[in-house]
Amino acid sequence: MRILIIEDEVNLANAIGEILTGEKYMVDIVNDGQDGYDYAISGIYDLIILDIMLPKKDGYSVCSQLRRDKISTPILMLTAKDSISDKVKGLDLGADDYMTKPFSTEELLARIRTLTRRKGEVVLEEMSYGDISFSLSTALLKQRNGEGGVHLSFKEAEILKLFLSAPEIIISKETIITKVWGYDSEVQDNNVEAYISFLRKKLGFVGSEASIVSHKKIGYKIEYKGEKND
Repeated sequence: MRILIIEDEVNLANAIGEILTGEKYMVDIVNDGQDGYDYAISGIYDLIILDIMLPKKDGYSVCSQLRRDKISTPILMLTAKDSISDKVKGLDLGADDYMTKPFSTEELLARIRTLTRRKGEVVLEEMSYGDISFSLSTALLKQRNGEGGVHLSFKEAEILKLFLSAPEIIISKETIITKVWGYDSEVQDNNVEAYISFLRKKLGFVGSEASIVSHKKIGYKIEYKGEKND
């Protein structure tokens, strides 16, 4: 899960980033509203933590513009302003929650957990495709009729989740890099190729008939050789 922090207080932004990375979230940090908007418009984030008082573009403007652009990523406004009118304005512009500084780590993490469980969504413990199942809590990949299994590394797990979330589409290398490594990552195509190779070997290790197929100059797609994908 990837979180964008838009906060101009550098020490606070870094402190929040350390808390979230310690909880195994992937984090990007920017320190002004314009950069924050440019990152957020990519649509790769699962949550945005947004300060109101920002240079270049204030948090209200960032929030309202993202909603006009049909970016539905949950937004947690984080600010020193604590008046009811300030909170109402942020919520009316499309923010999902509002948190006043200072705050406790426990409250921040609780609000993040709540916001990343969207209304109407089922919180999955496991993903499946063809003859494989993948545990989101343990990162264990198994062939459903087999024994044992194999644990995936963090990056392997994130890439596999992309395929299992949309098995019907071809996913480009650029999309994989953006979703797994981040918007401004300097990761190259050969890094993606290496992790695809690792995943193919692990699918083979568990005896699955699912495979990650290359589509030349387009990207990759997970495919199942069995008669039926259930």
